[in-house]
Amino acid sequence: MSRENPLDPKQEILRTAARLFQQRGYDATSMNDVATALKLSKGGLYHHFQSKDEILFEIMNHAMEITQDRVLTPLRLVADPEERLRTLIRLHIEVVLSPRDREITVMLHENHPLPPSLRKRINTRKKEYIHFVEKLMAEVQEQAQKRERAGGGSPAKPRVSARAAAFALLGMINWIYQWYKPEGDLQAHNLIPQFTDLILRGIFA
Repeated sequence: MSRENPLDPKQEILRTAARLFQQRGYDATSMNDVATALKLSKGGLYHHFQSKDEILFEIMNHAMEITQDRVLTPLRLVADPEERLRTLIRLHIEVVLSPRDREITVMLHENHPLPPSLRKRINTRKKEYIHFVEKLMAEVQEQAQKRERAGGGSPAKPRVSARAAAFALLGMINWIYQWYKPEGDLQAHNLIPQFTDLILRGIFA
């Protein structure tokens, strides 16, 4: 369940902390920094969260909820595998480039500081998403082979595995935040078709 209530103090803390972690880095941001940015006392901050690790975990967990709500859930309405892949690419890029959802950037960049037990919980959710993308890649490959058979051809074994294709796609999209500039030439409207072509005409050529 996403946190969308603007009056929720925990949501405000998480959004502010996500912005600070993105700007300064997790290690360089203290609980006092978060409290100061929110004009809270440290006691007021600790009333909601017991540690910086807990804040980071909740930010990452919220990032996975955003991915679920804005990427995976809409894909249920798309039946055709290739169209589902095109839609996934578009929605995933839009989430990564969303200026208000800094939780995504923090999740991509700051996984390592989490304690092992919390990191395992986040990584489990990440792996579920990777497996979803891998399964979708396999469906697109199978669909292409069916088209070749229907045309009288003998489809060759895919040169790129569905797993490698999934990692390639996610690596491309998740790295955007490292080089993206809001004022740059590459924006969502031209990134989406270019990344789609790279996958469908490159990996699946």
